[in-house]
Amino acid sequence: MNVIVIGGGPAGMMAAIASAENGNNVILLEKKERLGRKLLITGKGRCNITSSLPIEEFIQNIPGNGQFLYSAFKNYTNNDIINFLNEEGLDVKEERGNRIFPVTDKSLDVLKSFTKKLKKLNVKIEYNMEVTEIVPRDENGKLKVKTVENKENNRGNINNRDKNKNNIKIFEADKVILATGGKSYPLTGSTGDGYELAKKLGHTVTKIRPSLVPLEAFEQNMCKDLQGLSLRNVNIELKNKENNKIIYQDFGEMLFTHFGVSGPTILSGSAHLVRYKNIDELLKNKKIVLSIDFKPALSEEKLDERILRDFAEFKNKQFKNSLDKLLPQKLIPVIIEKSGINPNKKVNEINKKERHSLVEVLKNLEVTIRGFRPIDEAIVTSGGINIKEINPKTMESKLVNGLYFAGEIIDVDAYTGGFNLQIAYSTGYTAGNNM
Repeated sequence: MNVIVIGGGPAGMMAAIASAENGNNVILLEKKERLGRKLLITGKGRCNITSSLPIEEFIQNIPGNGQFLYSAFKNYTNNDIINFLNEEGLDVKEERGNRIFPVTDKSLDVLKSFTKKLKKLNVKIEYNMEVTEIVPRDENGKLKVKTVENKENNRGNINNRDKNKNNIKIFEADKVILATGGKSYPLTGSTGDGYELAKKLGHTVTKIRPSLVPLEAFEQNMCKDLQGLSLRNVNIELKNKENNKIIYQDFGEMLFTHFGVSGPTILSGSAHLVRYKNIDELLKNKKIVLSIDFKPALSEEKLDERILRDFAEFKNKQFKNSLDKLLPQKLIPVIIEKSGINPNKKVNEINKKERHSLVEVLKNLEVTIRGFRPIDEAIVTSGGINIKEINPKTMESKLVNGLYFAGEIIDVDAYTGGFNLQIAYSTGYTAGNNM
């Protein structure tokens, strides 16, 4: 059987491997000049391969459409990808938060494991091939894939895209797997082409939005003052002020940036926020706030006791010079301003009411969320091919015979922690193995 896989990311590579292992002749079409460009930048270049959580718990880390992946996760588990890498000579290690990384800390080594396997299985790889159309099965039962070759110059700019007859190439196949990714990190080749190819074939695409993305804040000046401040062991809550409901709560790391907030807890929170009902209206009306608890291990009472001990030690100092033991230096001016206490006031003159105001700020600093950063700054795309149009057991299109989907192009995305890459492997394997 002749199989064409469109897209050389982790989902496409896994689909090609699974299909070739079944004895099929596989051609992998990649738009860029190399495979796995997005894989190389995951986990800050270290590649968070997967999670060590039981595979059953993966669905709990997918804020929407998780049940769709039940069969795919059973078909290809986190242990399967670890075994695959081990067989290719790459060992892995586990770090906090159940995150699995290569022992070398290099995403390039993960990519090399894939490319070595593709070579062993004689998968033919066509680089710089942009797919312009997928033609449904003809009278001979074949699908056609129309492409135009993109020749890149040394600066990476495409200079040969006039689609003349010399550049156009048509491939025929019994099966086609569409694994072109989403719209995040477009420089890696994820520019949303696959959505348009699927739409031409009658598929619907749900709203495309950024997910696992930093958030912009209305308090620009405060965020600029705190820019670069990384906080560990904080508790965050994203709240809807209209009904006082908590949209998302997490404990861990966050980061202040010149535009707002980022870091693991914020990125995971964005995945909830992007799906929240009437989110655009709520953001516009300043109804979404981030509440930060800088001292979650201490109750308000215990925190007050801690502050009293510090004040006793620094009783002759000014308030602005009394918080060094409690807070990072960069945070102190902001906390002082928010508390409303005169920074030049002597510590022994601060009354109980003022102290409680300080406790309140430390346990509940609010940042008003303005919106999401652009999709090209997102780790993954929220939205994609409607899951109602895909068979979850095979990843085959319910509308087009012989067409399959894999990876981020599908309307499924997860939190940080290796879950999105596992979606890529599991859906890629399921598609490739079912032919």
